[in-house]
Amino acid sequence: MLWVLVMAVLLVILCATLAAGWLYRESGRTPGELMDYAERRLEGHPRIEWVALPAMGLIRSALDAPSAVERVQLPFLVPPPPPRRGPQDVLPPDSVPPGVRVWRVGPGGQFFTIAEAAREARSGDVVEIEAGDYRGDVALWEQKRLTIRGVNGAARLFADGRSSEGKAIWVIRNGDFDVSNIDFIGARVQDRNGAGIRFEGGRLRLRDCLFWGNETGLLTSGHNTAADASLVIERSEFAYSHVKGRWAHNLYVGTIASLTVTGSYFHHADAGHLLKSRARVNDILYNRFTDESGGRASYELDFPNGGVVRLVGNVVQQQSGTENSTVISFGEEGYHWPVNRLHLGSNTLINDHPHGGTFVYVAAGAERVMSANNLLVGPGSYRV
Repeated sequence: MLWVLVMAVLLVILCATLAAGWLYRESGRTPGELMDYAERRLEGHPRIEWVALPAMGLIRSALDAPSAVERVQLPFLVPPPPPRRGPQDVLPPDSVPPGVRVWRVGPGGQFFTIAEAAREARSGDVVEIEAGDYRGDVALWEQKRLTIRGVNGAARLFADGRSSEGKAIWVIRNGDFDVSNIDFIGARVQDRNGAGIRFEGGRLRLRDCLFWGNETGLLTSGHNTAADASLVIERSEFAYSHVKGRWAHNLYVGTIASLTVTGSYFHHADAGHLLKSRARVNDILYNRFTDESGGRASYELDFPNGGVVRLVGNVVQQQSGTENSTVISFGEEGYHWPVNRLHLGSNTLINDHPHGGTFVYVAAGAERVMSANNLLVGPGSYRV
């Protein structure tokens, strides 16, 4: 009879192990996340903590899964920005229509500083900024229509501790703006939301711009002040957004009308997301969102309030040091918009975390989710 009892115990252990494994796989979470949750639940129970936490520490060491407290203390290294682009690295400027006034910032121009040009330029003008480094030269732009572009290479703007209105290197408000060949580097402000650009309504088109080492790469206003705003980003790079001890997003878009991102490169965020958007319509087409070695992003792409989201032709990669096992998240903060649809086609989704993950999470309540011809690389599944 003893062997029957032994076999019964072994069978129970086997079934429990299989059930635990199945639940773990279905959860879409990494062991580190599950232990973070368990530690939060154990708070206030010192006797259980005394027994459980040392064992969990050993498991974390074996799986290279530091706790939330330990992750906050890990250094986030921001390398110097890539070399500034020269004349050979930028596209020729668009021709200026007859009768349009052109202002030049830099040696030989009408203005020595960008701030002067921002004050003097009128709607319909073109502001050309000579390639070079501009330090602490922050600006507020309130024209109704304006083109701003770096010429003969990129114009590189270092915040150097200064900001416009305590918000950003540039504040752009309630106009139709076309900005190209500008680099925004190192924005820091008192409320820790320092952005390369704070976009506060209207229409903004960015081309061939760089956002590097800011607290937030680009931050927009929301529904109350910019409900009809549209943001278009083309061939631009967003990297190394960071705030010590809290999240930092490379791109954070509020509840505006539309966001379009094409041909751009997002990488290395610290605890925040590579792209977070609450916009009503989002077209995210043919980009690279890769957190890579040294990155510590949470979601790679986050659409917390749903809306219409079309993801086509992107490469999206989550690295093993992620703050969150989900690669793409949709609707986890509740659906704000009347139409909530997620379409994914011809994307490559990569999870480099060895112990689980979720490629796409969709909260209950979405009207439609369509997925076709996507390549899923690494462990994980859809949670829809």
